Amino acid sequence: MVNGLELVNFPAAMKQDHKEHQMHLIEGWAFTSKNYIIFAVGVLLIAVGYIVMATGETTSTQSITIAPLMLFLGYIVVIPIALIYRDKK
Repeated sequence: MVNGLELVNFPAAMKQDHKEHQMHLIEGWAFTSKNYIIFAVGVLLIAVGYIVMATGETTSTQSITIAPLMLFLGYIVVIPIALIYRDKK
């Protein structure tokens, strides 16, 4: 004690406090088979989008409209849904 105050090892005290509430990534990662299926659909959509883009003519509707739309849906819609989706309990 110094001047009536008890000296505390602050980093050790904080470490003990957070140890009770700390969760590891794997414990909080609630990926179910539905998540993996949705993720696989997104990856498949992306792969097919690149194939469609590569096989079309440079100025065709296939390369300019369809393939970018498939890539957008895969990257921006389906993959994030797979990461965010959780089963209702």
